[in-house]
Amino acid sequence: MNYLATHYLLFNSITWGSVSGWWTLPCLLLGGLYAWLMYKQPSHLSSNFRFLLSGFRAVAVFLIAFLLVSPLVKTVKYQPQKPLVLIAQDNSSSINTFKPAGLNISQFNSTLGTLKQLLGNDYEVREFNFDSNLHPGLSTTYGGKQTNIASALHQLNERFVNQNVGALILSTDGLYNQGADPQYEARNLKTSIYTIALGDTVPRRDLVISNINYNKTAFLGNDFMLEVLAEAYQSQGEVLRLSITEDGRSIYNQNIPVASAAFRKTISVKLNADKKGIHQFTVKLAPVSNELSVQNNTETVYIEVLDARQKVLLAYASPHPDISVIKQLIERNKNYELKAVQLDKLSTVKLSDYGIIILHQITAADNLSLKSFITQSKVPLWYIAGAQTDLQDLNQEQNTIRIIAGRTDVQEEFAVPVTGFSLFTLTDSTINKLGKMPPLMAPFGNYGSAATASILLKQKIGSVSTTYPLMAFNEADGRRTAVLAGEGLWRWNLSEYQDYGSHYALEELFSQSIQYLTANANRQRFRAYPAKNVFDEGENILLNAELYNEALELVNAPDLNINLKSTSGKNYSYLFSRSGKSYQLNAGMLPVGNYSYTANTKLGKQAFSAKGQFTIKPLNLESRQSTANHQLLYNLSTQSGGRMLQPAQINQLANLIKKNENIKTIVYDDQRFSDLIDSKWLFALIVVLLGMEWFLRKREGEV
Repeated sequence: MNYLATHYLLFNSITWGSVSGWWTLPCLLLGGLYAWLMYKQPSHLSSNFRFLLSGFRAVAVFLIAFLLVSPLVKTVKYQPQKPLVLIAQDNSSSINTFKPAGLNISQFNSTLGTLKQLLGNDYEVREFNFDSNLHPGLSTTYGGKQTNIASALHQLNERFVNQNVGALILSTDGLYNQGADPQYEARNLKTSIYTIALGDTVPRRDLVISNINYNKTAFLGNDFMLEVLAEAYQSQGEVLRLSITEDGRSIYNQNIPVASAAFRKTISVKLNADKKGIHQFTVKLAPVSNELSVQNNTETVYIEVLDARQKVLLAYASPHPDISVIKQLIERNKNYELKAVQLDKLSTVKLSDYGIIILHQITAADNLSLKSFITQSKVPLWYIAGAQTDLQDLNQEQNTIRIIAGRTDVQEEFAVPVTGFSLFTLTDSTINKLGKMPPLMAPFGNYGSAATASILLKQKIGSVSTTYPLMAFNEADGRRTAVLAGEGLWRWNLSEYQDYGSHYALEELFSQSIQYLTANANRQRFRAYPAKNVFDEGENILLNAELYNEALELVNAPDLNINLKSTSGKNYSYLFSRSGKSYQLNAGMLPVGNYSYTANTKLGKQAFSAKGQFTIKPLNLESRQSTANHQLLYNLSTQSGGRMLQPAQINQLANLIKKNENIKTIVYDDQRFSDLIDSKWLFALIVVLLGMEWFLRKREGEV
């Protein structure tokens, strides 16, 4: 096996194309006949010398004739591939926090690291560690804040698809707080999975806040609910002392008797939003004696209290599956209040109550009251075009995207995100997902855009990327306008949920688009705002800024500085980067806490300043579960033909893999055909034969 694993084996043979191999015989006869005719006459040469020269000539002529027949050289290369053994190590903090008594985690790490040597040269071992993502190599830190086993399996499957993967060694406690059930993803891995069961399955005395259900936004003066799921293990007879504080101020207390060894209770708490801004709510269970861990006794959530909702009007021509999707996407953002109205009932709506109007496959020309209102106001408009849209009216009412069509057909258009788009910031995840969405149905025709328009998405027709805009934004005469030149958002909605289990990308696209379109309604000339008000720990902090001149045109000529200040008193100073006509800043990752900021710039002699705040919340997901899920690991191993082992049995892994008959070296053969006439050595041989014959004849005076 070692020889096969380190060498390529090559075999060459002569084969034939469209002619028969029987042509070899005439080629031999031709070579012999030519030599006989040339040397049949008596000469002063000896008979042996004549036989030698005639042999040279016969072979040379045979080779020339043989090449004219055009035989092929068949080359077979046998390439062995050693079996791959993948090691995936769970590097999340729960591994070290809830390890069983007697397990030396450092010694275990050392033994896991020697597995490569134990398997020897007959196997190729690749080592990885994972938390919320997959990373190369093994780790000893166990500092991951989240665990996504399914994602790790998916990435390994994509990276080593169509390779000789013999076994996957999965070292984990079976606890995950991100992604889907790993058992579904494991079915795509066509290999044996050997699981090493870390963590402790024995329930020990522990109080846990396992989940808090809440809305991220509330409105000033309204009541809102917190639903706290509290759990208590091996604590029968104790009392759960639940307390809630708002910005450090105690607002709620409750005592709950623990009635069983595995106690669970959902506590609904009604609170009042009495002050505008972002508020920190800390939910805590007082520790009990001999508790396993107090890290999971406390959870912190952040709720933004708003004084008003942005009202959005969705007007549409007729029922369409996109309407339901748009309603769902917008209504999930508690900052917006949406009303959907069919065109024939638009007269029942007071248009001045709305801060933005979305026109789905209609234009203002389709309704007199709508046209009059839009003419007299500067309300932002978002056109969504489709098969029912009157393109002539659409081109007259806006100058963002122009569509010149000779017929009313539609065609499939894939979305291609534009790298230089700068009006607002979308996360890398959203941009990546948008580029993988199924096609929208867009009007068939030639597309153009205004010179001042900013294109977010371009069209790809089939596999051909075009310069045609699919979604773009523009501002003219004090009104902001957006155009999405395609219908079929319901396809995007279904596709994202099927592939990723969420609608985050579409929600962010709609939320950021509406935020941009309505941002200039108050005529502010300078704004600086974070991409969102609450960031997770470890997330990059993104901020945007816009500066307008007296004509309300976007400019970014002057430098823009910002100072961030944490509640601990630490200051961070940055300079915004210019992006398009606005500003952007990626402040990287910052420590957990509340931050206030002040942004300053100067345009001409006028100074501008903007203030705000945001919060970075800690991730405590790893401390919510303390009891390992070894049943999951057992299922993964048995369903794949592997085996679950305890940490003390890790030394058996190498022998188990070596004894598995399904894990073996695979030899691939690569067959290639080439014309024999392309072989340079054959031409050299012919020249040598003819040259030697001529030299010998010359020497004997025959030439």
